[in-house]
Amino acid sequence: MTKILGIDPGTATTGFGVITKSSGKLEAVDYGVISTPKELEMPRRLQIIFDDLQEIINKHNPDIVAIEQLFFARNVTTAITVGQSRGVILLAMQIKGIKITEFTPLQVKQSVTGYGQATKKQVQSMVQKILKLDTIPKPDDAADALAIAICASSKSYL
Repeated sequence: MTKILGIDPGTATTGFGVITKSSGKLEAVDYGVISTPKELEMPRRLQIIFDDLQEIINKHNPDIVAIEQLFFARNVTTAITVGQSRGVILLAMQIKGIKITEFTPLQVKQSVTGYGQATKKQVQSMVQKILKLDTIPKPDDAADALAIAICASSKSYL
């Protein structure tokens, strides 16, 4: 059995999703978000993300972590803050010695829906179907993190 932690990085909200892959079958183990209050200074927000991720790692002991690559340039400020969040996330995984793999949003959509231009709703619906969940995972960042984990599960290195 392989345990995969998917992460959708962000500063205000970082989504996480833990799945297992055993004999080709996928199962959701846990998912949710790490939220940071916007009134806090950035270093404190990054520390919250780091600390909460350490707890998630210690609880689930994943074999591999999949994280979404930074892939937008419309808002430079947002790109910088998400980049800072990604740095803290990558550091947390490196400290624990966990294998890290990264995917673009296009790769995640392609893997989960078969179509690289799928809508957020289509991706969420497929996550629900693939993991046989009763409802679409909420919030959106958690569903995205599960999609990232599903994408990683289809790769040959597992």
